Amino acid sequence: MQVPGGLAADRFGGKWLYGGSILLSSVVSLLTPAAARIHISVLITLRVLSGLGEGVLQPAVYAMIPRWSVPKNRSFIVCVISIGIDAGIIAGLVLTGVLCDYGFAGGWPSAFYVFGMFGCLWSVAWFFFCYNSPYTHPRISKAELEFWEREIGSEDLTEHPPTPWRKILTSVPVWALAVAFFANNWGFFTIIICLPLYMYDVLGFNMTRNGLFSALPFLSSFLAIPVYGMLVDWLRSPGRLSTTVVRKAVCVVGYILSGSFLIVTGYIGCDRTLAEVILFAAVACMCSAVACIHVNPLDLAPLHARKIMGLVYTVANLGTIGAPMAVGALTYERSTREEWQKVFFLASGIYVVGAIVFLIFGSGERQSWAE
Repeated sequence: MQVPGGLAADRFGGKWLYGGSILLSSVVSLLTPAAARIHISVLITLRVLSGLGEGVLQPAVYAMIPRWSVPKNRSFIVCVISIGIDAGIIAGLVLTGVLCDYGFAGGWPSAFYVFGMFGCLWSVAWFFFCYNSPYTHPRISKAELEFWEREIGSEDLTEHPPTPWRKILTSVPVWALAVAFFANNWGFFTIIICLPLYMYDVLGFNMTRNGLFSALPFLSSFLAIPVYGMLVDWLRSPGRLSTTVVRKAVCVVGYILSGSFLIVTGYIGCDRTLAEVILFAAVACMCSAVACIHVNPLDLAPLHARKIMGLVYTVANLGTIGAPMAVGALTYERSTREEWQKVFFLASGIYVVGAIVFLIFGSGERQSWAE
């Protein structure tokens, strides 16, 4: 749904696409406990429907960012937007563990009801306050509109140029970005989806403590992402380094350190405190990708960023799917420390490959076909 999401963002705008997707997922969440009691096929159908809706989130966001952000501050803007993901992960992991143990409606169903209701309320607020661009906002002041025209340009605010699909599909920097995204998603979702299993099987946490301690590493991301954004924008400001050099440096350093910390995690014994510290550092390094590859579509082609994001995130989702499958295959018979060492080595190797590909073939410059 990523590529169709980019096309739909062109037609309907990011506002309705993004808000509608969140609303759909929230309604699915509310229906999930009932579906689980009816039949497994009903539950699977709802989860597939939720996944299809969420598939358009990234293109929808990238349809709006070029029209609501100053180019020189885009690393920081994307980072600020992204910390909402980490805030959601932290709240989700902590509250889900607590609700499973102490919640209403039998425990685990309460997690779906709470998050589903919150998403519905949020969607209403989004539809009321959000608009696709400054030109479509009915309450914007003349001074603010002039500011956006001056900083972005009236063409970039209003134009919807035809998509140069052949140029995009044959662009080496776009495919380098796709590989880097794949590596990042593989490592990130190894942690976000499988960390609670590691905490339970290897470190021996109960459900409530599992939720709390699984959330702690993502606190580092919440704190570090804005810092990365400010640092990257400062480094690429006039008179310092080029955007290409900064993006590549951040990617390579972040990926190599992330992989190294993951390997160390598999060899630290049963010291829970040390495990949390190492995972805290690993996630802090992973989130450097937000100030690098997550902003890169806006570097390459701002007005086509939603379609580029749809394309590269389609590739990235293979990592999202593959990481949990690999964890399941490697820990199916025994979920021991030795098996988890293999999981962490695999994720680290993929990080290294992603870093090398982006270092050699990536770019931070606006492409000729983006004009």
